[in-house]
Amino acid sequence: MSRYTEVYESWQKDPEGFWADAAKDISWYKLWDKVFDPYMGEYGRWFAGAECNTAYNCLDRHVERGRGSQKALIFDSAYSKSSKSYTYAELTNEVATLAGVLHDLGVRKGDRVVIYMPMIAEAVMAMLACARIGAIHSVVFGGFAAPELATRIDDSKPHLIITASCGIEPGRVIAYKPLLDKAIELASHKPQHTLLLQRPQATAQMGAGDRDWQQLVDEAKKGGRKAGCVAVAATDPLYILYTSGTTGAPKGVVRDNGGHMVALKWTMKNHYGIEPGEVFWAASDVGWVVGHSYICYAPLLQGATTLVYEGKPVGTPDAGAFWRIIAEHRVAALFTAPTAFRAIKKEDPEGKLIANYDMRGFRTLFLAGERADPETIKWAEAKLGVPVIDHWWQTETGWAICGNPIGLGALPVKHGSPTVPMPGYDLQVLDEKGHQVAAGETGTLAIKLPLPPSCLPTLWNNAERFRKSYLSDFPGYYTTSDAGFRDADGYAYVMARTDDVINVAGHRLSTGQMEEVVAQHKDVAECAVVGVADQLKGQLPAGFVVLNSGVTRTDSEIGPEIVKLVRDVIGPVAAFKDVHIVKRLPKTRSGKILRGTMRQIADGEAWKMPATIEDPAALEEIEAALKKV
Repeated sequence: MSRYTEVYESWQKDPEGFWADAAKDISWYKLWDKVFDPYMGEYGRWFAGAECNTAYNCLDRHVERGRGSQKALIFDSAYSKSSKSYTYAELTNEVATLAGVLHDLGVRKGDRVVIYMPMIAEAVMAMLACARIGAIHSVVFGGFAAPELATRIDDSKPHLIITASCGIEPGRVIAYKPLLDKAIELASHKPQHTLLLQRPQATAQMGAGDRDWQQLVDEAKKGGRKAGCVAVAATDPLYILYTSGTTGAPKGVVRDNGGHMVALKWTMKNHYGIEPGEVFWAASDVGWVVGHSYICYAPLLQGATTLVYEGKPVGTPDAGAFWRIIAEHRVAALFTAPTAFRAIKKEDPEGKLIANYDMRGFRTLFLAGERADPETIKWAEAKLGVPVIDHWWQTETGWAICGNPIGLGALPVKHGSPTVPMPGYDLQVLDEKGHQVAAGETGTLAIKLPLPPSCLPTLWNNAERFRKSYLSDFPGYYTTSDAGFRDADGYAYVMARTDDVINVAGHRLSTGQMEEVVAQHKDVAECAVVGVADQLKGQLPAGFVVLNSGVTRTDSEIGPEIVKLVRDVIGPVAAFKDVHIVKRLPKTRSGKILRGTMRQIADGEAWKMPATIEDPAALEEIEAALKKV
């Protein structure tokens, strides 16, 4: 029996009391003057007047409470075929020492530090070292293009940049230093120093402002130099995370210290069902919000063991890579993007590789980051034999808007729905005039203000853009820019970004709904549907489909079957007639399909290569597929 309704109603009755109670799980240097101050900031601020330190709560307090010998972090590299673990005592020592090095290099409370690192343990150490001394970190994907990195340098104005000599991708080593040097050359703001970790796969040339990570850390250890935890206001920024904006300039999402800790700590037990000492693996990247929330911070706040994986779901070496990690490191729960499972399903449709690994300790699979189509969820349920939990959130929120709270007792799963709003979120479905719509009707998913703890209070140095982007569409609400509906049971369905709802001859249709139907075809591994401009009907849907490995039937056989399937399930109103079979879909490095860029290509509009794209060649293949028509 789930306690969800009881807990959600307790939040509704007394929001401040609910979060004040959750805040008891955090150690504070000074308690708040107000749990929520409605007069601070853009819509109010949580835990106003309180003082705390995030790194202390992630590390030191566990050591002080006698759990220093427990594993805190496991690093596993599929590329170097190696792994290394750090206990809470060891990780605290590494972080305190690195924080001392940063302090020696002039970094102080409130200074910004850009972290440009691959998926290695030191990336997490760098984030925690910044938090320890009250510096504000801004993590940028390792290997990100120099012009994009330069815009983030100019916006955040870092005192220092932390980087590594290289990152590793399947079949290649990517040198980071030339990219970073070019970005600094392009940027108007010049950081004081670069702190560089040399990796054995590639050695970087050191320049005038460059400092060697290992050398300075070794010297600090010999001298016994460590930095203590600096008290910061709960409302002070912990980090800035840039998310690509549609108007060109990236948006710097700000995360505070106090509310962030309270919300994330609450989720580990109540949403993910993870106890201290258990292994929780978020198979993401520290460059994304999932990596911030659920690789670095939440597991350590809970006293769990987090896992940093340098590898891919397939090809490192095969589609059993995730099962190896789960078995070797006794992972209790995995959190990843649906695209990872679609890739595994494509390479091993029968799931035969699962049988090679002992995964008896594995309890739950969580999916988020993009829509989880029902067919992928059903496949994972059937092959893994554990609950598969879809949940929905955004970079801006930092944790789940909607989910199925395993720790409170799981609710019945409805395929295609991330289940129900979490405490803190008053989720409503609004029409274009801001009125609530009836159950089952599609509208804009919006959250009644105030947002709960951990959600962005503003954008870095751009409050006006914050208000325009999130608060202006529907006064009194935060708009998610996602379209969807809620059913009679209150379950939410996130069907598409609002700009992915297409208008076919006056009918507003969800591309997400069409994708669900296309994915039901037995030969389809994954798909994307976008709206293409049409002079007669306004827009028409076009489907791009990737087939499962081993399918030998021709495109001319499969295409008409998919068209018929959509016609049978949705009806002729969908006007779905255009199917392109492609080798892969263009995606960001976090697995989001670049539907907007695909639509621009299909419409013949001018488009530019997205900075976050995983493989630029995938868009060229989309262009080629469209030219065949």
